[in-house]
This record gives sequence, structure tokens and C-alpha cells, in this order.
Amino acid sequence: MTQGYGPQDPNQPGYGQQPPQAQPPYGGQPPPYGAPPPGYGQPPAPQAGGYVADQAGYYMGRTLANWPQRVGAYLIDYLIAAIPAFLAVILFSGTDAGETPSAGAGIVAFLLYLVSLGIWIYNRSTMMGRTGQSWGKQVLNLRLVRMADGQPMGGGMCFVRDLAHILDAIPCYIGFLFPIWDARRQTFADKVMSTVVLSEG
Repeated sequence: MTQGYGPQDPNQPGYGQQPPQAQPPYGGQPPPYGAPPPGYGQPPAPQAGGYVADQAGYYMGRTLANWPQRVGAYLIDYLIAAIPAFLAVILFSGTDAGETPSAGAGIVAFLLYLVSLGIWIYNRSTMMGRTGQSWGKQVLNLRLVRMADGQPMGGGMCFVRDLAHILDAIPCYIGFLFPIWDARRQTFADKVMSTVVLSEG
């Protein structure tokens, strides 16, 4: 005689039977026996945007110009622009002590100073803003670019950047030395304008 305990729940497995396994979604393949659940032991996801931090001296995988290279390019730019002004100084030094220079000499000297200023603005703003390179940077294979997209920053912003070098000079000129130890080799003006100087040599 079989002893009953009431009707059996149809959802409960019978004695000695294995409980039902979770079914994979329609069309999916079940995981192999003994495989860990999805996501277990996987490497952490990259940061937002897939950005990987650069090592010191690099930006977006490209080498940054070091301090001697930047100083060399600046000196080349300065010497080229200073040639007309130097001629003006020679013109005035030819007069005797106490002698008042003639009006013609004064006008020529003034024009020479204007030429120096024009060369500086063209080289450091117009040309570098369009290509990222002044004459000095061309010689040393350097290029000034925006950090946002790696492109030249334009003439107007290059002019503002040159004015921003005042910030480098205020604290005992330490801003000009900042690229020696800064990870991105930037001056204070570079940080304000969000620019870097790349070495393409």
C-alpha cells in the first residue's frame, strides 16, 4: 500500500531527479560545463573615451620638444627679427657724442624698428598660426599645436600666446624654465592656451 502525502507540486523535481537548469536565451549557446559566469576574471574596462595616459615627455603618443630645443628655436626667431633693429642701432651709433641725429636718420631708424616688429609678428603669429612652425621651429623640426586636436592654433591665438608669455616672466622668469621638469614640457603660457610643442625630428 502506497502512503500518499497529498498531490505533488509539478514544479518540484521528483526524488533522485536533477533540478532543471536555467535555459539560455532563444538562439543563444549554453556556457560549457565548468565555465565561469560571464564577466568573471575579465580585465577592467578602459577609461571613458578609451584614453590611456601618456608618459612624461609625450602627448597623444608624440614626442614633446625638450627645453634646449625650445630655447634654440626662440633664439633663431629673435635673431632674425632683431636684424633690422640692430641696423638701426648701428645707424645711431655713427653719430658723435652729444650730436643730435638728423630727422632723416631718425625716420630710417623708426622704420627699421617697425620692420623688426613686422617680422616678429609675421613669423611668430601668422606663419606659426597657419603651420605650427616659425622659422626657428622649422630649423629644429618643432611644431606648436592645440592640445584639443593636435592642429595649429591660428594667427590670432598665436599672438595672444606670445602676450601670455608675460606670465612666464612675472615670477622671476620661472615660467620659461617650467618645461625642464613639467611632464608636458609646457610654459605657463602653454598651460593657459592649452598648447604643446612637438618634436618631429
